[in-house]
Amino acid sequence: MPMIREAIVTTLKPDGGAHMVPLGLIADGDGWIIAPFRPSPTLDNLELTPFAAASHVEDVRVFAGLLTGRRDWPLAPCAHIPVPRLADAVSHLELAVTHRSEDARRPRLHCRVLAQTSHRPFGGHNRAKLAVIELAILSTRLQMLPRDKVESEMAYLAIAVGKTAGPEEEEAWEWLVAKIGGHYAGGGD
Repeated sequence: MPMIREAIVTTLKPDGGAHMVPLGLIADGDGWIIAPFRPSPTLDNLELTPFAAASHVEDVRVFAGLLTGRRDWPLAPCAHIPVPRLADAVSHLELAVTHRSEDARRPRLHCRVLAQTSHRPFGGHNRAKLAVIELAILSTRLQMLPRDKVESEMAYLAIAVGKTAGPEEEEAWEWLVAKIGGHYAGGGD
């Protein structure tokens, strides 16, 4: 099974604005694969402008925020591509799509690394940060997973949040719990 690295992927919208989304990048030799589910603005954007920035962040509120409608995160220009990166990234990759493997559900966009830049030392993720990232991923699969699985995973992840979270992790956790609760309150199974 390939290694997957969670990142915030930025692409360019048709109007030139930035589109940001948390995505797991799949290791592919010296490059990375971006594999969004269909339909996907990220997929559409990469067809028009075949470049992406992958930002690595310590603040997990970015993951939770992007999935809960909080999209106002400062950006900074990249050196080699027309796509911006997160300004607060500890590091980022500048990626160019080289080819595509078709799939009806999840096409794979194979990318070459044009640049890899570190902006400051990575302080690490505590268990609560990792739990928030896992819940963020889970929150994108509510239509695919049975409710009891989602709730049991949430209960398990909540242990790490309760033991190790700081204010940022608690806030991100609350945003995601509200999103999931809203899904089920609205009749989602």
